Amino acid sequence: MNEQKEKTSDYFAHESAYIDPGAEIRQGTKIWHFSHVMGGAKIGRDCSLGQNVFVANRVAIGNGCKIQNNVSLYEGVVLEDYVFCGPSMVFTNVKTPRSEFPRNTSDDYGTTLIKRGASIGANATIVCGVTLYECAFVAAGAVVTKDVPAYGMVAGVPARLVGWMSAYGDVLEFDATGLAVDSQGVSYQKFSSMTIKKVK
Repeated sequence: MNEQKEKTSDYFAHESAYIDPGAEIRQGTKIWHFSHVMGGAKIGRDCSLGQNVFVANRVAIGNGCKIQNNVSLYEGVVLEDYVFCGPSMVFTNVKTPRSEFPRNTSDDYGTTLIKRGASIGANATIVCGVTLYECAFVAAGAVVTKDVPAYGMVAGVPARLVGWMSAYGDVLEFDATGLAVDSQGVSYQKFSSMTIKKVK
């Protein structure tokens, strides 16, 4: 058990996990087997990091995030609150990587923003520089190369918009007036082919 883990009781880290000095980890977070959190990372409250998760320097993770097994969050990745990252999904952080000419500074890394409530399915790939807006849903195996609108569902390679999903997780069916109501009684209004909003 390393020194950082011995000094804190606010979060749980399995004895096989490595938490580098300087990492900020909030209360109630759990970090499981063989995971590695670098010293410049910030992780919020009540998160769950599964087996073999890597969190790089200058990565920010909000509250209530669930990061499943075998996910690496490289520099430039920002997760807001309640983001779900499915098993073995992939974030990239350099658009034109070259082994012979490595990118060594934070200026070389693209920023990828995953906003509150978004979900990313197993084995999906999120190419750096995109934003997944609130409650976006990425299907398993999709390759996301451009921004995904709030509540948008995308699938395929490359990923394309295939529908809409409520914050609760219901597929939305809109009536002739562009209104949809999910199973919790929450209403959503479609304003264009690429824009819907929660209205109550």
